[in-house]
Amino acid sequence: MNGHMTIGDLSARTGVPVKALREYTDLGLIYTLGRSPAGYRLYTDDAEWCVRFIGELRGLGLTIAEICQLTSTDRDDHGRSVGAHLAELLQRSRQRLRQRIADAEQILDRIDAFETAHRAHLATDDLCWAGDPCGCELRA
Repeated sequence: MNGHMTIGDLSARTGVPVKALREYTDLGLIYTLGRSPAGYRLYTDDAEWCVRFIGELRGLGLTIAEICQLTSTDRDDHGRSVGAHLAELLQRSRQRLRQRIADAEQILDRIDAFETAHRAHLATDDLCWAGDPCGCELRA
């Protein structure tokens, strides 16, 4: 195939599912050379680099929509360079992650409060709780 690879080959090289590669291609994040006589999408080694870079950006918390924004033009609607836009997207990702951490910490606090409030029940096999409508007396 003249050094070109199919979507299956690209998937095998990158570990990214074919379905995701189709999505990336359809969104214009990676380019094809067209199709083989058998109808398979054909890619160059450049596509492998793009897929790995997309994976790196995803690993940093960027959404596919944000990656599409980043790659759509040399400068965005506000005149920012790609680098400046990426810095802003990374800041947004950082803020989302901090919010998820804060949300998780609230859940941890609720777990602690629940355990404190119900320590006696948690220390026994008796799962009958005050007001339990499940008929604890039937389980005794």
